[in-house]
Amino acid sequence: MTKDFSKYQDIIDSFRGKVNKAGFDTKFALSTNHLAKTETFILKMELKRLAAACTRSIDLRGLVDGVCKLFEYNGQSHFLDDVAIRVFEDNVAEYGDYTFGVYDAVKNTENNFRVIYQNEQAGNIRTSADSLKKMQEKLQYPASLYQFDDYDDRFEERMNFAIAIIVILENKQELKATSSDISMTGCKFRLTNERPLKIGQIVEIQFSGLEQEFQFSTTDVFPFEVRNIHRDGNTQLIGCQRIQVSEKDILKQFLSGYIQGNKRRYKINLENTITALQARSFEQYLLPKLTELPVFIEKNESGLVPRYALTTNNNQAIYQYWQDETGNSTLSLLLNEKRLERLQKTTDNSLLVYSFIHQTQGKSFFYSMDTEQLLAESGFSSFFLTFAANQKTFSITELSCVKVDQNHAHSAFTLANTHSLKEQYINLPPSDEVITSLALIPFISVVNDITHPSLVAHYQQISSGKISSANLKKYGHRRLTKPIIVDELGVSYKNQRQELRFIYDTPVIIECEKTHWQGNSHDFSVSGLKVELDNPAMLAKGDVVYLTFPKLQKITSAFDLKQLSYEVVRINKKKTILNLRVHVKSHKHIGRAFFKLLISKNRHKLTPDEYAMLTPGLADALRTSYAKNMNVPALLVQASGSRYKIEAIASNNDSSELFKQMRRLSDRENYYNLYPLLTKLQSSGLLEQHLKTLLMGDESIAELLYIAVDINEFKVDKSVQVTLDSELSTPELKRLFIKKSLKRGQFYCLKLMITRTNEPDMEYLNAELSYISSYALHRGKKLEQDIWSVVGMIQCFDITKEALSCYNLPNA
Repeated sequence: MTKDFSKYQDIIDSFRGKVNKAGFDTKFALSTNHLAKTETFILKMELKRLAAACTRSIDLRGLVDGVCKLFEYNGQSHFLDDVAIRVFEDNVAEYGDYTFGVYDAVKNTENNFRVIYQNEQAGNIRTSADSLKKMQEKLQYPASLYQFDDYDDRFEERMNFAIAIIVILENKQELKATSSDISMTGCKFRLTNERPLKIGQIVEIQFSGLEQEFQFSTTDVFPFEVRNIHRDGNTQLIGCQRIQVSEKDILKQFLSGYIQGNKRRYKINLENTITALQARSFEQYLLPKLTELPVFIEKNESGLVPRYALTTNNNQAIYQYWQDETGNSTLSLLLNEKRLERLQKTTDNSLLVYSFIHQTQGKSFFYSMDTEQLLAESGFSSFFLTFAANQKTFSITELSCVKVDQNHAHSAFTLANTHSLKEQYINLPPSDEVITSLALIPFISVVNDITHPSLVAHYQQISSGKISSANLKKYGHRRLTKPIIVDELGVSYKNQRQELRFIYDTPVIIECEKTHWQGNSHDFSVSGLKVELDNPAMLAKGDVVYLTFPKLQKITSAFDLKQLSYEVVRINKKKTILNLRVHVKSHKHIGRAFFKLLISKNRHKLTPDEYAMLTPGLADALRTSYAKNMNVPALLVQASGSRYKIEAIASNNDSSELFKQMRRLSDRENYYNLYPLLTKLQSSGLLEQHLKTLLMGDESIAELLYIAVDINEFKVDKSVQVTLDSELSTPELKRLFIKKSLKRGQFYCLKLMITRTNEPDMEYLNAELSYISSYALHRGKKLEQDIWSVVGMIQCFDITKEALSCYNLPNA
């Protein structure tokens, strides 16, 4: 029977690691002279047990509130979290080795789920809560930055190879060095900082370490140009490339064969490919879940007009908001030429737009004012904002713009010219037609809906006067006499469609629970179709409806096209556009059989939908262009056992003030401390709660954060103060927090959009993954595990400008 030694814990702690030391018996007898002899004997045996050597491995994965990692001690492997590692090392210092005392201490840390449960069961709830709070209030959330910029490819494979070389400078001074890697026409070597070299400098290299493998003459030196220099402490890593190399160069031919024959022995340098694959995989998770709407602006004879929009399930609401009652895009009203010109002139590349839609007699009328217009109409602005905020269709939109560079339209694989024809086909460079189309697009306007209930509630109260109809009319947009076509391009790396769709317009009658709606089809496939209704339908995703095709029924007697069951897989916000798929129970679906026959007999007459009318490859080029210019930071959520971890930031912009502060607050070089973004989400359990309720196809969940940063304070918990919008219950409290933050240092307001991610397209990623695995199998497996571990994403929108404007406070 196990003895409970909790009441003797003070005695045990005082004699930790002292059992085998001189004088133990005397000191122990004095400390236990008030105890019965039986108790003294048992306690002494327990101290000797704790001091005995232990050989058990400890695996705390899933047993503690923390992320476990491999920890080795004296050749033995354990899986411990940071708390357990600290306890392990502290107790080893006390006992002098890995003993049962160390084992027991590690198995009973304060964040062990069993310990937490026992404390609660014993009625020690307050102690447990304090312990949990202490754990949750951790100060370091380290994360690395991954950018979707140009991934550096290499024309030749580099082999990690250390040999002695002699570097000869222009003054004939000779420096002895050692190479770190070589290629057919390149070399990288280390030098001390005492011998500084410059980029562009010409040096000569003698490969003295290759003399046994290659027959050099005594005068064989080869000219190289210094291409890059990286300094690391007291050394500099010099990258050089050969100049004046002929096609039949003897050294080049020798190195080609030598690297090919030895690259599995000495290993190829894969760092650029690994970096590219990590970023490319994160890009695949991020782009199909964009919350903002990238709109590509084309310059033609009419001026600047929206031409293409990259849509996802998360930004469909923005795209559909700017549509009239007939479903035609009205993005040209939001992004009119004068507004785009104002946007490009702003110092912070940002323009806020406040809008609403007035619907009368079945028609939609759009009204909007941007921040520049509000400043120009200061006497009218408060009336407009209050009137607009009290409309159900009120929206606050942030516009920004990024320039389009044709060189950013393609992201080549980083395979050093070793990829097969099949791999080249998966990722072809843009055609001349695509380049011509991109030449007409000077920039991308990024449309982001930053509407939030707390902001709306404030605007509803800023004015009590009656609005002037004449002034309001000035900001109403004229209805388009001829719609401006904006092509909607769905962001997808992995084609979810199993069948080709065809454009076809035919009347449809839809029935559900004895209610009927009439409409017309947009397109169809064998197993589904898209329908636009004349009137909104109170349907939801998953509903089963029954379709009748009156016009198609007239052309066939072989099929009964009435009351065919379909399932709603998607419905727009206005409840007028349905995406349907066949709903089959236990019998053959007549609709599927009919459309299959219709397609097979009329294939040459039917028009395929979507990108068939676009230049082939244009959609991919536009997607890649935006990826390389995307400035909205995103945090990648990865599953780690039964818990979640966030250790990666995906963004092309790390120059924002908040990024600088997160880097300053990190205790690790080249890492960012995500404490300002994650401390509230983690400690409140909101992140885990949202991720457990979200499904892959669900829209994002928004959380609003108010962050105060004291730039003169270096302790994280004293430098940063974070609160959720829900914790500041009134506009007055929000305004007070912002004023105090500005007085203290810096203020940020972030809208976090939390979403579940889709599965990656491994066919697209497999080229680089296979290349890495062929030379470093363990690294390939680890990368693949990391790719599949991503389960969610948090986009971080900085809406500080709107928060300051809303509460009429200066932008510090």
